[in-house]
Amino acid sequence: MDSLETSKGRIHSTGKAFAVVLWILVAAAVLGTIGASRRWWLPPLASTQGADVDRLFYLTLAITSLVFVLVQILLGVFVYRFIATKEERAASWHEHRGLEVSWTLITAVVLTILISMGGLVWAKLHQPPPAGALVVEVTAEQFGWRIRYPGPDEKFGRTAPQLISATNPLGIDPADPAGQDDVVTLNDLRLVENHPVRILIRSKDVIHSFFLPNFRIKQDAVPGMAVEVWFTPRVAGDYPIACAELCGVGHYIMRGQVKVVSQEEFERWLQGKRE
Repeated sequence: MDSLETSKGRIHSTGKAFAVVLWILVAAAVLGTIGASRRWWLPPLASTQGADVDRLFYLTLAITSLVFVLVQILLGVFVYRFIATKEERAASWHEHRGLEVSWTLITAVVLTILISMGGLVWAKLHQPPPAGALVVEVTAEQFGWRIRYPGPDEKFGRTAPQLISATNPLGIDPADPAGQDDVVTLNDLRLVENHPVRILIRSKDVIHSFFLPNFRIKQDAVPGMAVEVWFTPRVAGDYPIACAELCGVGHYIMRGQVKVVSQEEFERWLQGKRE
């Protein structure tokens, strides 16, 4: 009898210890997330459209975090409060229709709202760009980003895979007058502050992912396709271009730079590249 009492006492103590440890871990997770948000969080926002992405991200994080914390706290409370003692059996029931319907409907409503908000943000990001937007072509390759600007005619020259060479990395047709004034750079994307930009994304070889963290832009570059994204840079400065798709052994070096400048500085730079 004494050994049975000792065993049950041990179970009771272990259950309470589990609850306390669970509460400590939840508190540490919350405090750790708050601390991480001050150092390792989203990079500074540098585009107009990215504000909608950030709002949806923070709302989703707040709701899911609240649910997670409440569930873990309640789990600890139930273990601490209702664990069996001595000859008693823990109270339990197999079903509660009201609770089951309630949490199912609440979850469905919240998720429907979040999905609908995500759809609205997606539609806003993929609506037609404003007239007069700067047009740039970005071609991904192992392992770099070829950036092409059209000439004064605002037309890109024709390209063909068989024309690709060390001196003609995009395969621009030399017989096409529209391509003779195109400007091509490597890993150097120049944009104009507060001026919308329309980017045509392509790939020469495998699937890459064009990722601009500060502008909240991420779009796969797929061979044989031209995918379009657009946004408005709002803060001058230097920002990274990353590839968010494992594209080969040199994936880690596939980085470029976005430089957001004034209209005058951009025109001087572009003119210098054409000379």
